[in-house]
Amino acid sequence: MAAAHRGCVVAGCVLLLLLVGCNARKHTLTLKNETRTAVDLNNFGFYANGTLDVNLLSLHLPDKSGDHSSPSVGFTLSRSRMNGVFPYTTEEAGTCPLSLKNSTNEEPLIVFVIHIDTLSVSLRAMGNQDNIIIATLKTKVPRKTREAAKNGAEPLENGNGKKNTQDQLKQTKVEEESVDQKRDPAEGKEIPAAEANKLEEKQFDLGKTKNLTLALDKINGSYNFSFHMIVGPRSEGLYNLKFHYCKSGMFAEKLSYSFSVNVTETNPGSYLSAAEIPLSRLYICMAGVFFIAALVWVYTLMKHRYSVFKIHWLMAALAFTKSISLVFHSINYHFINTQGRPIEGWAVMYYITHLLKGALLFITLALIGTGWAFVKYILSDKEKKIFMIVIPLQVLANVAYIIIESTEEGSSEYNLWKEILFLVDLICCGAILFPVVWSIRHLQEASSTDGKAAMNLEKLKLFRHYYVMIVCYIYFTRIIAILLKVTMPFQWQWCYEFLVEVSTLIFFVMTGYKFRPASNNPYLQLPQDEEDVEMDEVVTESGALEGISKVKKTLNGRERQKESTL
Repeated sequence: MAAAHRGCVVAGCVLLLLLVGCNARKHTLTLKNETRTAVDLNNFGFYANGTLDVNLLSLHLPDKSGDHSSPSVGFTLSRSRMNGVFPYTTEEAGTCPLSLKNSTNEEPLIVFVIHIDTLSVSLRAMGNQDNIIIATLKTKVPRKTREAAKNGAEPLENGNGKKNTQDQLKQTKVEEESVDQKRDPAEGKEIPAAEANKLEEKQFDLGKTKNLTLALDKINGSYNFSFHMIVGPRSEGLYNLKFHYCKSGMFAEKLSYSFSVNVTETNPGSYLSAAEIPLSRLYICMAGVFFIAALVWVYTLMKHRYSVFKIHWLMAALAFTKSISLVFHSINYHFINTQGRPIEGWAVMYYITHLLKGALLFITLALIGTGWAFVKYILSDKEKKIFMIVIPLQVLANVAYIIIESTEEGSSEYNLWKEILFLVDLICCGAILFPVVWSIRHLQEASSTDGKAAMNLEKLKLFRHYYVMIVCYIYFTRIIAILLKVTMPFQWQWCYEFLVEVSTLIFFVMTGYKFRPASNNPYLQLPQDEEDVEMDEVVTESGALEGISKVKKTLNGRERQKESTL
């Protein structure tokens, strides 16, 4: 117990360092020496008129000297109405998602292909959509066209079938000379380059315009561009933004690259995804329900104080900790909803209470499962080893969850800690359930020859249906609820959190009801040692004592009750 407490304190201190730089829904991702061919930047559910701002701050590509094959670099933005089922995002064998030319699927896909040779970005819109893109177009005239005009040749035709006149060339020259700064003709003041680019941004309806060529800037060897998207009424859904780096459509060769990108996503009046907008209200309501349940439990303990064990107060502490954790979770989502990022103080409080809640939950389940206080006061050596394994693992699982929450989805550490969380959680669940099943099987084998084993087996059988309840709770929250989340529409995926919280509340209530402190509770009337059983048998076998009741002390010695010997 002391080791687990020290682990919680250390983990809480580590969280203060992990939360520095956490930007929540205003994402800033920086990757260096990355070799992945596809990087998941973010998943976000957009309602109509939601906005997506992507600003590629810097992109450093490897040197292509001696390499004749040009790599395909860019972004894909795909939509799916259900979580985890994204068309075009699963790379087929030998196919780069950036090389898709057209699509017959109605789900929209937007592809941004970066051309470093021409300093341009090709935008291709596929599928039926009414999204609006606001970006800066590529307006510079090719060098061959300028040289032809200088030599007096006929103006060349551009992609629109129009001829480049000398006036257009003069305008292009002015634009090239004003890359770094521009002047306001009214006031004569210099306008920074960033504001000048905003003045050149244009708006395009992707339902009508399927192909665009955007401007790509190069500064000190790094490339950058940006775009702004407004989601149309017919295109709302769950979107997945990915960065791709593939060579000739094949992912066999791993190349190193680095980039930094800012991504900001909003819904009308909120920085939260469509599935997360109701979570703040959901968590605060469930916190109130858990708090009321905790008060009812404390009232029950005070009413039957002479039948209360220490584990009853541990169950009360778990209920209050769960309620406080949900309060901080609601506050955390409230600030993300309004400001786009959490307040670090509130976020740390939520993570600490979440860590304590997770540790208390598995400690309570393990103690009840082993029959501590109800059947026996002392844990065996094997059971102590289980606690030494389960508690640190559960602390690690909660720390992994916290790191995932405070880490950008596109970072390489995100997938690593996600796999660690899944694995450790399964180990913890198995570590609690396996010893119980093993103990019952071992006692069944020994009960035929050993009277003590037979008695212990009867004790454990009374807890068997509680073990089944634990299994159902674990499987529902870990597997079934996740499957329901995948099949739900994007705006209803908050129901997954609702199902998890409701199932946790039901599990807490049923556990408290089964192990409530009451004189008529069969779980609290189990004989504590062989002497009690032998005394009952002796009194029963004596015909002279038939009809006489025996007075026996309860476990804590503070309440006396009569038990009929018949």
